[in-house]
Amino acid sequence: MNTGGGEREPWLPDLCRLPRLVVMLSMAELIVVVLALAPDGGARWTWSRFVSGSTFALWLALTVSVLLCVSRERLSRLPASLGGLMAVAAAALIGAAFAAMTHSIDNAVGASLVPPGVTFWRFTLGTAAVSMLAVGVVLRYLYVNDSWKAQVRASARAEVDALQARIKPHFLFNSMNTIASLVRSDAVVAERAVLDLSDLFRAALGAGESDSSLAEEVELAERYLAIEQLRLGERLTVEWRKHEPLPWTLPMPRLVLQPLVENAVLHGVSRLPAGGAVEIELAVEGASLALRVRNPAPAPAEDADNGGTRHAQRSIGQRLRYAYGPQARMTAGWAQGYYLCELHVPTGVEALYR
Repeated sequence: MNTGGGEREPWLPDLCRLPRLVVMLSMAELIVVVLALAPDGGARWTWSRFVSGSTFALWLALTVSVLLCVSRERLSRLPASLGGLMAVAAAALIGAAFAAMTHSIDNAVGASLVPPGVTFWRFTLGTAAVSMLAVGVVLRYLYVNDSWKAQVRASARAEVDALQARIKPHFLFNSMNTIASLVRSDAVVAERAVLDLSDLFRAALGAGESDSSLAEEVELAERYLAIEQLRLGERLTVEWRKHEPLPWTLPMPRLVLQPLVENAVLHGVSRLPAGGAVEIELAVEGASLALRVRNPAPAPAEDADNGGTRHAQRSIGQRLRYAYGPQARMTAGWAQGYYLCELHVPTGVEALYR
């Protein structure tokens, strides 16, 4: 994966981060637990042996993690296969060195840390092999996990780009036609529409902007509705229900609310001869923020062009799940002449937002 500057991002998992270090240490302790529980018929595992074995394994895992952390940039310059081989080889060498020193010190002081009957080479080579396998498994797991997250991020970015591209053509043309019709009849309103259109596109398609906030999402929807009201006139009314206090600084994915409002206008109100009202409600309910968009709409069977609606909702649902995890949910459905789309996102996500 390439960054904006063309430099290659390191492929080796970053073991400098605390969660990754915890994974490595957990693997080391798991190996000790498995060896202690395995019915091998060897020396009995006492509490002191378990503590000493855990200390040895955790210290070895910490040392390997530090080494791979500081050498991440260098190893990532190599092909993944060669760099991965060198990483597990380094783990094996460190394991062998630790085991050799431990066995020698144990024999010199008679601490009985190494079980009787375990020779120097068996202890050294066995530790090296276990270290190599454990580090290989952890690095492979983290590498696959990082690759999956990168794909999810790329997919989420592509969905945003698709939504932005969908906004550009038909909405821009309709808006310009509306503004053109107002230039001679009401220059003040036309000027305000141009400013609204400019602000809308600056917010929605601003270069370098990735994430948004509740306040920005609401402003974006307001700009869009102001322009559509000029086009539809009395056929479109908007009812905002903002139940304060609201978490206006809550981080959100960009283009979450505006596509739902756009669907309410294009696939709902504009298709009805008498028009109707788009109702938008924002409220904090427990530990979640609820956003509801309700509008009159033709029955689903009568709406032959609802692919855009489904695409926008799938995109929003995917990006919400990526941003907030399973705590976020989205529901939508038509009943008794009205279409209701409802979002619930957790409010305490400043530290969890990815």
